[in-house]
Amino acid sequence: MKTYLVTGGAGFIGSHLIKKLLEQGNRVINVDNFNEYYDYNIKVKNVLNSTGKQVSDNSDEIRVEELRDLKKTVDFENYTLEIVDITNMSILEEIFQKNKIDTVIHLAAMAGVRPSIENPLLYEKVNVRGTMNILELMKKYNIKKFVCASSSSVYGNNEKVPFSETDNVDKAISPYAATKKSCEIIGHSYHHLYNIDTIMLRFFTVYGPGQRPDLAIHKFTKLIYENKEIPFFGDGETQRDYTYIDDIIDGVLKAADYVENNTDVYEIFNLGESQTISLKEMVTTIEKVIGKKALLNKLPMQPGDVNRTFADISKAKKMLGYDPDTKFEDGIRKFVEWYNNSILEEQK
Repeated sequence: MKTYLVTGGAGFIGSHLIKKLLEQGNRVINVDNFNEYYDYNIKVKNVLNSTGKQVSDNSDEIRVEELRDLKKTVDFENYTLEIVDITNMSILEEIFQKNKIDTVIHLAAMAGVRPSIENPLLYEKVNVRGTMNILELMKKYNIKKFVCASSSSVYGNNEKVPFSETDNVDKAISPYAATKKSCEIIGHSYHHLYNIDTIMLRFFTVYGPGQRPDLAIHKFTKLIYENKEIPFFGDGETQRDYTYIDDIIDGVLKAADYVENNTDVYEIFNLGESQTISLKEMVTTIEKVIGKKALLNKLPMQPGDVNRTFADISKAKKMLGYDPDTKFEDGIRKFVEWYNNSILEEQK
């Protein structure tokens, strides 16, 4: 049994990851600050689901001042919920002091390209300083295994496709992307100076059951069901490498296994499906699965949005054994099924 500290473990990717780590018999410390980027009650449900606790009818009534009650509900021998902001060094250090941690999987971050343009200093504080806080504590408490979430956004409007880990990523087009590139560089410096074995994972547009309501697939599904217009940016030809959540979790687990079983590691890996879906195709697929046509509100391209993401995953396949196999339409069907079940639960 290993002890994992997972930051951002109440979020979409983090909660799926923790569920798998617990199923494998590991101990997990979940560090999450339950910020108000989106409804924190969603995070409450994520925590309950990832720990196998029953989502009670009144789970929506849990409020910030009662999160201590959530901690009492979910904590058990192999799981601890720590409601802590990674920018709060003193409180964060208490967690490192009282636990023998084998591996840190760092997923916590301020997410979103467009919000980062509006509030870049917050993104610098959380994403860069928060990551440095984690690495400083790993250095101090001699923790040598680190897996960190980066982002496909670091590629900017890369003209070469598919995107390879060896491509130049010096031309970020949003503060969010810049913070993620910064974390990759900082991670390398701590690996070089303090022998922290490190893997940086560039996630490509993760989707699936439990994804955030502000993300396109979730948002579009809800609006189509409600017969409301969906925001349709540009001409519909922008492309994304949509990656199903189960494939991403498989990649994260394989990265953790690799870093734990090797030394002198600093690697960057793309985790994607290695296929592109246009905005038009994405909307058409959701329409097909739901059985309803979308109403389009055509808008100009947004600042910070890239034209295309497309992952070269040959390195991850070769070194990690990463092999994503979820077809886009199958993933959308699973998401829509989850969405409909969630609506039914809310109506009970």
